[in-house]
Amino acid sequence: MKTILVVDDEAKIRDVVVCYLKQEGFQTLEAETGSDAVRIVRNESVDFVILDLMLPDMEGEQVCQSIRLIHSVPIMMLTAKVSENNRIKGLSLGADDYLIKPFDPREVVARVRAILRRSDDQLLLADRLAFNDGQLIIDSLKQQVFCDGQLVNLTPNEYKLLLAMAKYPQRHFTREELIERVLGYDFDGDIRAIDQHVKNTRQKIERDAKTPAYIVTVYGSGYRFAGGTP
Repeated sequence: MKTILVVDDEAKIRDVVVCYLKQEGFQTLEAETGSDAVRIVRNESVDFVILDLMLPDMEGEQVCQSIRLIHSVPIMMLTAKVSENNRIKGLSLGADDYLIKPFDPREVVARVRAILRRSDDQLLLADRLAFNDGQLIIDSLKQQVFCDGQLVNLTPNEYKLLLAMAKYPQRHFTREELIERVLGYDFDGDIRAIDQHVKNTRQKIERDAKTPAYIVTVYGSGYRFAGGTP
């Protein structure tokens, strides 16, 4: 069952949209501020976001950008703004659809279903890396990671680190190599910064971060990915 997050500061609009979504079999979560929406996407399992652009604490476009930094979940914007430039801006920030108020809630549900159907089709066709009998799955098309069937919310750098290593199981990566692949050639900070990214990633994907099954330390030099393919 898909979970839809409805973000709008008007309770009446949330109530109507949530009612129609539930009638169609969806689970729902609600937020009336942008900060609440970002927090929910970070901490909960969300399959779709319906996002109003006029929120009390943040512009909807800013919320969209913040969500895109942590998740590739489909986003549909709801707005009273009718400018073509507003619509183009929203789509350029990562929104998947754009609906003008007032709207028919049946159309909202229809669009949600259509976008989710396309996302599911893409997932089936995605370049997916699976390790340890499917305990860890990396979907490089949607940039999502699943552990034991649960979506893992990695930061962009954590995701880049994991994908860079998982593409080459058992290969030894030096810290310098990982810095270049994850933080860029122009990174001029402490090379040990990559150790913190490894630590954070382990805490999210390992069953026991103290005895990792995936990102293994090569003492004195770097790391290697030890996950086994099916």
